[in-house]
Amino acid sequence: MKNFFVVVVSLLMTGCAGQSRLIEGELETVSTENLQYYLYYPQAYEGNADKDFGLLLFLHGGGESGGDLDEIKKSGPPKLLAEGKEFPFLVLAPQNPHQKKWWNVEAITQLLDSVIAENRVDPKRIYLTGLSRGGGAAWNMAVQYPDKWAALVVVCGMAPIPYAHWIDKNMPIWVFHGDEDASISVEESDQMVARLKKMGYDVNYTRYEGVGHNSWTRAYTTDGLYEWIADQKRE
Repeated sequence: MKNFFVVVVSLLMTGCAGQSRLIEGELETVSTENLQYYLYYPQAYEGNADKDFGLLLFLHGGGESGGDLDEIKKSGPPKLLAEGKEFPFLVLAPQNPHQKKWWNVEAITQLLDSVIAENRVDPKRIYLTGLSRGGGAAWNMAVQYPDKWAALVVVCGMAPIPYAHWIDKNMPIWVFHGDEDASISVEESDQMVARLKKMGYDVNYTRYEGVGHNSWTRAYTTDGLYEWIADQKRE
């Protein structure tokens, strides 16, 4: 009995000692991001002072991160704009300032909201697209801010499949991926699209045969893509 009493007291003391090392704390943190970006205005913007326009947010891939701002003109809508293409909506193309970090989606959202507030932008026609690392960020933003987007276009991006049901079911989606992508497996898009379609989402899927990671070269020159984007509007 004496030994039993010693063991119980010892266990109680050990428990109390463990609890004494568990303390509560609180710290308010603030993070800042220095974002450079390009902002394109459609030709009709200046001549229609009473008209609101849609806006396409484009997130580039890892290869354009952390360098000169001109780097983002190598692909996607910024490349097309540099070549003279015109769009019927504004295009916001920020640069990820970190070469080896994921996009800071909170900072991008602050930038987007600022641009919307300072320009004639229809909040029901905000479109989101991204490629590679930016494609993964686009999926992420669609999950975290489901009520913001009128349409989503993702090119060869990593997909948060377990969170598919958090995406707005009324938002049209178009996914592109090459089946020989050695950087981000096409299975990422295969599985995400399959999950979304199973849940009744409106998803287009363009799966290129014999195409590697640079599927964005073909995706962003797809006939009818930008007309399809411009036709979308949140109810």
